Amino acid sequence: MSLESPAKKDIYGQYHLKKVINASGRMTILGVSTPRPEVVETVSQGLNEYFEIKDLIDKTGQYIARLLNVENAVVVSCASAGIAQAVAGLIVKDDRDLLFNLHSSIKNVPREIIVAKGHNVNFGAPIGTMVALGGGVVVEAGYANECDADHIASLINVNTAAILYVKSHHCVQKSMLSVAQAAAVAQKYQIPLIVDAAAEEDLVTYYQQGADIVIYSGAKAIEGPTSGLAIGRHQAIEWLKRQSEGIGRPMKVGKEGILGLTRAIELYINDPKHETGQQMVSKMQPFIEKLNALNGISAKVVWDSAGRDIARAEIAFDAKVIGKTAIEMVDLMKQGDIAVYFRQYKANEGKVDADVRSVTSAQLDTIYHKIKNIIQGVE
Repeated sequence: MSLESPAKKDIYGQYHLKKVINASGRMTILGVSTPRPEVVETVSQGLNEYFEIKDLIDKTGQYIARLLNVENAVVVSCASAGIAQAVAGLIVKDDRDLLFNLHSSIKNVPREIIVAKGHNVNFGAPIGTMVALGGGVVVEAGYANECDADHIASLINVNTAAILYVKSHHCVQKSMLSVAQAAAVAQKYQIPLIVDAAAEEDLVTYYQQGADIVIYSGAKAIEGPTSGLAIGRHQAIEWLKRQSEGIGRPMKVGKEGILGLTRAIELYINDPKHETGQQMVSKMQPFIEKLNALNGISAKVVWDSAGRDIARAEIAFDAKVIGKTAIEMVDLMKQGDIAVYFRQYKANEGKVDADVRSVTSAQLDTIYHKIKNIIQGVE
């Protein structure tokens, strides 16, 4: 009896899965992104070969480091694993006993990780949990709406292991110090700086500004397989890599992920095909115009709050007119044969954002008709 090739199967039908239009962006809950064919091919090749894994990790890391002109690099399983292993690496360093007994050791070593209060966010899991997993203790600097260099400097003491800067749209943006300012503090007091840049598109700036370890998601801007990338100073990355014998063991990345992300980075740098913000505006303009013709709906272009070159459609729902709140609309758009996911962070304010990076013009038309049918009561 021959089995049908999994690649040719109707995955949605076989597992009774709902089709999704991803107007939310590069989100983990939806599978993040869709890699290029060249990356998929490399993943397939990697799956069907054997390697000395340590050699593969070291050699691909060296190759990526040369591509990015940084001291050192390593592929990890995801950005959050990178945070945990970075924290652990900077706490453990070369202490083999501590490597094996990170959470049970009574050794008095620096474990405090200074984080701006407005950066202590939940990105799908709490930043603090990743720090704790790495054996660290979060110390919040500043206030929810303000943190400057002095707030961080005032907390540095003999127990400080590192400063963690979270560069993300999840974080408070106003009145926050920059990465460069955090790096200046770190260098002044000779404290390592970790930058969580999971969704960022620039792979070199934060390293160049002085960060010791910068962590990216491999599946977001880079559009690789599920993976993460850590770049930085040679010794800091080597300490992170040692965690493969400690807390990093259950976070190990497979050979296919290592090779797939390495290929994705190569393509990302040498063959950029990134959609610009202005191209996004052009694609969604007809969509916005049609939405604005609906009673009780208003839409406009908004730009990424974290400063990336990403344009989105902000859609506001007038509950008094359409009889449904934005929160209700978010839930209703996920129902039916095709689930539509928006960025719903502002739903409590009566509006959502549509991220069009992973959405075709035809899918935008589907989204429009689904909104129209819901507010007009059409089944």
